[in-house]
Amino acid sequence: MNVIPLDPAGADHHGEAARLRAAGPVVRVVLPGDVHAWAVTHHDLLAGLLTDQRVSKDWRNWNAIQRGDIPDDWPLIGMVKVTNMVTADGREHHRLRKFVTQTLTPRRVQGMRPRLEEIVAGLLDELPGHAAADGSVDLRAHFAYPVPMRVICELVGVPEDERDELRTLVDSIFTSTTPPEEVLRTQRDIYLLLGRLIAARHATPGDDLTSALIAAQVDDPDRLTDEELAGTLWLMLAAGHETTLSLIVNAVRALLTHPAQRALAEAGGVDTWAAVVEEALRWDAPIGNFMARYPLEDLEIAGVTIPAGEAILAPYSAVGRDEAHHGDDAAVFDITREQRRHLAFGGGPHLCLGAGLARLEAAVALPALFARYPGLTLAADPAALAPVPSLFSNSAAVLPVHLKS
Repeated sequence: MNVIPLDPAGADHHGEAARLRAAGPVVRVVLPGDVHAWAVTHHDLLAGLLTDQRVSKDWRNWNAIQRGDIPDDWPLIGMVKVTNMVTADGREHHRLRKFVTQTLTPRRVQGMRPRLEEIVAGLLDELPGHAAADGSVDLRAHFAYPVPMRVICELVGVPEDERDELRTLVDSIFTSTTPPEEVLRTQRDIYLLLGRLIAARHATPGDDLTSALIAAQVDDPDRLTDEELAGTLWLMLAAGHETTLSLIVNAVRALLTHPAQRALAEAGGVDTWAAVVEEALRWDAPIGNFMARYPLEDLEIAGVTIPAGEAILAPYSAVGRDEAHHGDDAAVFDITREQRRHLAFGGGPHLCLGAGLARLEAAVALPALFARYPGLTLAADPAALAPVPSLFSNSAAVLPVHLKS
């Protein structure tokens, strides 16, 4: 069996995803630090794995951690060794998830639309003021990033003076080339920041999710422990803006490099822009890879036996362009295609709870951007755009554009 080392810098993300698909449905991969894992590269097989009760989400079932092979300064540790609903199974997963489900309701998400529209309009007004000497504006830094960051921070209750540090910490855990000393410092600083947030909301409750989760600690017999509360807040803050940030970047880049698709989007209505969002999620998944599962027993997939306790990676970029599921033109960005299920937000019981919010943010931000700046063009060769140095985040680190309103 081929063993494919994964590039921690993500320099050729989709080329690597194509090599994974070509290598077979189940592939042996190597993560940073010579850590071995498996990748399931076919959509249907991965979708089945995400609902298989013979596998666990709990990192404590990873034999490499049990053996002490994964040090605390491993660059990917912040995406693996956490205590929240993402790393829980069965009843524990349901217990942890229900608190967020009860607070982040569809009604609450839709109720955020007016504020979201206000944030988007304000940022669009400010874009010309961010122009560099050559007239270009980094759309990632000045639009795609602040839209979801402001939304999630207001939703969770993060004060403005904590948000710059929050951004630094999230960037650090998603970066797969982080040096060991920064990994340890980041893990420490995350919980210091969360501790300050929780203490502030204990002292002064507000109309935010942190206050709601703290109240549930008192009122609910299945209450969160302090560690679970911190872990849940971190999940909401990190995943709550990183995925949408990359979604907006990737969708804008796709439209700017596919003029015919852009024309269709600009001529369409709400349903067309919803199709843009879904096609961007499929074709250029914001989270390219994610630590998926740890088998509780030897598991056979497509004739390959994955031993109990081994780590399985979900390569969402690879399965998003799986021709067996999405058709012979799976590598083509086409907003008119018949939408089939994709896995950009995971699947099964662990389907991302923030998917509705991410879709809403993108569905508001994208049409507003193109309506406000109809002459929008890329200010750089798309092939030369540096990627975010990450195994997980799949996006451009900068997105320079000329506004030409």
